[in-house]
Amino acid sequence: MSPSILAATRLAMFAACLISCATSASVAAPHSAHLSLEGNWTAPFILTVESTPQTPALIVSEKDAGPIAAAQGAAMSDFFAKLLDPEVPALIPTLRGLPIVRGQRRTRLVVQPADGKAPYTAAARKELVPPRPGGPPPLDNPEDGDNDLRCLVGEGQPPLAQFVFENQLQIIRTRDAVVLHTEYGDEVRVVPLTDRHAPKVFWSRLGDSIGHWEGATLVIETVGMPDADRVRFAPMMIVSGDSKVIERLTPISDHELLYQFTIIDPKVFTGPWLAEFSWFRTDKPMYEHACHEGNYALANVLAGARYEEKAAGVAATH
Repeated sequence: MSPSILAATRLAMFAACLISCATSASVAAPHSAHLSLEGNWTAPFILTVESTPQTPALIVSEKDAGPIAAAQGAAMSDFFAKLLDPEVPALIPTLRGLPIVRGQRRTRLVVQPADGKAPYTAAARKELVPPRPGGPPPLDNPEDGDNDLRCLVGEGQPPLAQFVFENQLQIIRTRDAVVLHTEYGDEVRVVPLTDRHAPKVFWSRLGDSIGHWEGATLVIETVGMPDADRVRFAPMMIVSGDSKVIERLTPISDHELLYQFTIIDPKVFTGPWLAEFSWFRTDKPMYEHACHEGNYALANVLAGARYEEKAAGVAATH
């Protein structure tokens, strides 16, 4: 076995052990056997993947959570404003602050390693820092835009950690599968309860997911997501086409669903890590997300590029 294959195998084994044996206090067994993950869930929080110099502690008080959430929200608003996306800055104030797990406010998603840093390689770190590698996407044709700008993907790609305000997650359980339906993008991921992935011809932009039960916990393994969607925003993370995403969904009360995930990819991460936050049950109905019908952004981005080209041409003649 070559050194690279051996290293990848060890990394996968370590990561599998980490997420299955997660020692975080929030992984305790459900209170009773009647708890269910079926229903509608929401997580309208400001999600930040890693610790920062300003937020080294994982858990903070309610008093401290407010200013931290305001600072993180302002940073996200500024990031999207620079991308000429007015929707995010306008909706940031509707979020409910930092995420909550078992009644405690969390400053980040990463719980292992303890320093709150995902173990990215040096090259992957550079990929996370704006501006994107190669500069902004071409603006000559609609097909050149990002998949999310073109409404080809919403928030259904695992891990389900892309905050979209009041976005809801609907979970339906059958004997042979579990269905995850995300409101933003109106995407449906069917997770067969099996140990074999489907042939690649059947893989979608959501990848290919399989699942199994460990007590009350649903464990999902997903492979084969498009490499074109590798850099995720809000919060920033890398999920390459070679990644394997492991998710664990555990109902820890009638109203709280613990969501844990890790991403295994030796080309992106140097070691195992674990992230988590909670979804909360809601009785609000889900609505159609008509992304294409309401996609003013794509037309405006193209029109803005034509305006800039025209202005540059006029300036060049003077």
